[in-house]
Amino acid sequence: MKKLVALMGLHFFIISTAAFAQVSEDEIQLLRQQIEMLTNRLDALEKQNEQLAQSVAESSEQVVAKTEDVIDAKVDEAVTQQVSEKMAAVSWAERIRWSGDFRYRYENIDYAHKDDRNRSRIRARTHIEADLMPTLKVGVGLATGGDDPVSSNQTIGGGGSSKDIKLDLAYFNWSGLQDTNLIGGKMKNFLERPGKKGLQWDDDWRPEGLGGIWNNGKFFAQGLGTWLEGDSNNGTTFAWIAQGGVNLKVGETGNLMLGGGYAEFDVAGLQPLYGDPENFYGNSFVRNPVTGELVYKYDYHVFEAFAEYSFKLGGRSMLLFADFVHNTDAGENDTGYLFGATYGSTKKQGDWELSYFYEKLEADAVVGLLSDSDFGDGGTNAKGSVFSGTYAFSSNWNFKASYFLNEILIDTDDPEDYNRLQLDLNFKF
Repeated sequence: MKKLVALMGLHFFIISTAAFAQVSEDEIQLLRQQIEMLTNRLDALEKQNEQLAQSVAESSEQVVAKTEDVIDAKVDEAVTQQVSEKMAAVSWAERIRWSGDFRYRYENIDYAHKDDRNRSRIRARTHIEADLMPTLKVGVGLATGGDDPVSSNQTIGGGGSSKDIKLDLAYFNWSGLQDTNLIGGKMKNFLERPGKKGLQWDDDWRPEGLGGIWNNGKFFAQGLGTWLEGDSNNGTTFAWIAQGGVNLKVGETGNLMLGGGYAEFDVAGLQPLYGDPENFYGNSFVRNPVTGELVYKYDYHVFEAFAEYSFKLGGRSMLLFADFVHNTDAGENDTGYLFGATYGSTKKQGDWELSYFYEKLEADAVVGLLSDSDFGDGGTNAKGSVFSGTYAFSSNWNFKASYFLNEILIDTDDPEDYNRLQLDLNFKF
């Protein structure tokens, strides 16, 4: 507006001067140039003013934006921290697994030439496993009982005295190769046990050493190197076991598993691996002529063949199983076998299961210490039948009754009857 007034005033002055006074043409031209210069100057000032105003506005916007960014960053940081903490908590819960079981047992043992034995026993086990990496797990487990390698049972008594707790498991499990697991430490017994029976290995045995499992669904192979004594001061004793087999589909519901294995326990000349120095759990022994100590008579180089056939019968699962072992190092009493069947399962409430098997295990067929701790009073040199039935009150609570109709000391001319009744309440958590 000021620019317009100034220009109008100058224009009026020029006209008035031309009309009422005599002014030379050069003077008029000079005046016009001055007006033009003034106009350009005013234009430049106006442009600078606009740029200054725009700059001030932009600066204000930047300050506001920066302030908002700082606030947003602080909010985002707080939210991120809260989310991270919650995710860490969830991640911990997902990486840790805890499980366990408890069993209450009443037991009656009818042993020839001895009074009947009645006792109540408990077994409690707990196990925690953690994922350190997607391919690496570490586990630790505790159980009742003393240091028996094939039993965690604890007899009730002693006026309510405290019961022993032992380290049951301590292992790592690496699965970085396809279909493969490498396990080390004190681990669960992963060896194949047809029908889950302990002809050669009790389920409660926890091998100590290194093991490997490969299984692609159809074929499987597994091996174990276990230290029976790992301190050279006590004379190291190492054993190894290998198994392999195949799973074959039969019809729509059937599966046939065939397999075999080999175990090598070089214990001839050694004292018992555990417990009483005169207890060889049915295995043959001799007296060392130099030291006078009782020692194992044979090594145990055991070949094994086994099979399982599972299918549906009457809408329920049916399992037929068989196992055979032979110790090539013993010249006699060197064979063992079992066969049996299981009908039904106890996976949910109201389910039931019936099972029967017959077993004969000669004195030097396998290492007696590691075989079934219940059959024939534990160890080898026994034969007979086992009947059992289970009813599920829920998926994690059942009742099981088992009856062992056995003979022991079968390598003698006068074998003895050994009958055993077990009534179990089993709980899992």
